[in-house]
Amino acid sequence: MATKVTLRQKPISGARQSLYLDFYPAIPNPGNGKPTRREFLGMYIYDKAKTPVDKKHNRETLELAENIRAKRQLEIVKGEYGFLSGTKQKADFVAYFKALAEKRAGTNYDNWFSALNYLVDFTGGQLKFSDLTVDFCNEFKEFLSNVKSKRSHKVNLSVNSTVSYFNKLKAALKQAFKDGYLETDINGKIESIKPEETNRQYLTIEELNKLAKTECTVPVLKQAAIFSALTGLRFSDIEKLVWGEVQHSKDRGYFIQFRQQKTKGVETQPISDQAFELLGERGAKDVKVFTGLKYSAYMNAHLVKWVAKAGVTKDITFHNFRHTYATLLLTKGVEIYTVQKMLGHKHLKTTQVYAKVIDERKQAAANAIKIDL
Repeated sequence: MATKVTLRQKPISGARQSLYLDFYPAIPNPGNGKPTRREFLGMYIYDKAKTPVDKKHNRETLELAENIRAKRQLEIVKGEYGFLSGTKQKADFVAYFKALAEKRAGTNYDNWFSALNYLVDFTGGQLKFSDLTVDFCNEFKEFLSNVKSKRSHKVNLSVNSTVSYFNKLKAALKQAFKDGYLETDINGKIESIKPEETNRQYLTIEELNKLAKTECTVPVLKQAAIFSALTGLRFSDIEKLVWGEVQHSKDRGYFIQFRQQKTKGVETQPISDQAFELLGERGAKDVKVFTGLKYSAYMNAHLVKWVAKAGVTKDITFHNFRHTYATLLLTKGVEIYTVQKMLGHKHLKTTQVYAKVIDERKQAAANAIKIDL
């Protein structure tokens, strides 16, 4: 739907009417990227123009305002966005990026804000659109490739996190070009980072048992993490899980019927008796199973401490428990199409990443046996 520009009036002091333009639907504000409906023209007319001077003022002011309205309408039709075009180069890209992040939901929301944190570190918190260049984007890519992880300052940001955060920058650049903030499509001129698909960290069954026997300072975090390793559920789906979604039947045993936060697909996920026992006493159907669980730097810090306390030296995040579930299933000989369904993947190629991990382990095992010939 094309934006329509209408000249409107608003009562102000001194028996006057302030003139402004009304945009419908709204157009992006140059300062923060949020939708705006109004542009005040800094002009006014008198409610009751009695003298020739006042009448002339009203007539000329309304004529000028109407010319501005017509100009804005034409600029919008051309995709130039009128009064935004004069200030877009001075607008703050970091604020624009934040506004885009705020429109996201679930784990995507968290991912956008994680990317925002690194963008703030790199830019100092502000960056004019006029300073956005291909060189800047490549420098930010290099920064992400070498920066320490905020979860643990002992290790660099993982390759897959680097890929994800840089893709958020590219998505923001693409949208900014559409919104008229950029003269050229910078996104089309920069290359994405190649994902390190086969380097997905996971826990062995021995390491998982160590964690199960090790106390965590946030018990609900340990409970949720082990549950993820036993079911393959994402953090976002575990965090919002309510007792009404945990069901049982004589034929099927225990299962969870829920809508995936990431894909929005409705899933029926069988779970083991052990996974169910881990949940504790059943509550009311609309009560969350994992009360107090919430994604935060606090939770991440305690996860790192718990893993270290168990003697596990790998750089583990909560999502690695989902990786562990998939990898252990394949290790136990579960057919890959079944694993795909258990993980809720729409495409088999997503699940095949875990198969590559298993193939690498098989190759390493084959090469471990050597004889003298």
